[in-house]
Amino acid sequence: MTVPEAFQSQVQYIQPSPKFYRDATGEIQPADFPGYTVISPPWADDDHNNDFFTHLQTYQQQILQQLEPGLVIPVPAQSFHFTLADLIWASAYRHAIEDPTFEQQLHERVAQSFAKSQSKVQSPKPIYWQILGLFLRTRAIGVCLVPKDEDSYERVLELRRAIYQNPDLIALGVEQQYNFTAHITLGYFGEGAATVDREQLSQTLIHLNDYWLEAEPQEIWVHRAELRKFDDMTWYYREPHWATVQFY
Repeated sequence: MTVPEAFQSQVQYIQPSPKFYRDATGEIQPADFPGYTVISPPWADDDHNNDFFTHLQTYQQQILQQLEPGLVIPVPAQSFHFTLADLIWASAYRHAIEDPTFEQQLHERVAQSFAKSQSKVQSPKPIYWQILGLFLRTRAIGVCLVPKDEDSYERVLELRRAIYQNPDLIALGVEQQYNFTAHITLGYFGEGAATVDREQLSQTLIHLNDYWLEAEPQEIWVHRAELRKFDDMTWYYREPHWATVQFY
């Protein structure tokens, strides 16, 4: 995903994200996109990775400065996080909450999965994932991550197995939608994606990606997984009693 050919190919398919819209005053606003996810703590709630997130915020600003104004809608840096397992969102979530017991059931069954995984994921050895390079999707841009070592990979995989192979969660409509591509989203494409010069954009993205070839390795310590809820793509929140699992 981080080789030049990938950017030259993928840039042909980018399009504006429906997760943001322009309101009557002309301001860009996040669209309703509710759901649940399992993530590492967002920067706002994570004191262990300040240097990592500060570096990522600086890189986000570089992207915004080098791309055309309005091409990328940045997500708030305080919401930066590593998604460990997507659960349910958008229309599937809206349908599910027609059952007033759904959310309580979801919370209980995620807690079950966390408890089942605990013995396999908890270890004194820390889990580190590091930034490999720029990450381009059809409607979003960010950085992709790779595990620092096999142990860091296997323990995250064990957590995902405990979630996606839980028959009680599957019964609620939670299913693995796609392969695991570890990443942190920095922004979504805005209206400019429809008209941007794609050849020039691919060259700029290749240049932006080159930064990671020379930069000091940036590692995130994945110390905890949390059940979080979101109403849109700008903030992920939880109540104190919601399920978590410690990795150390």
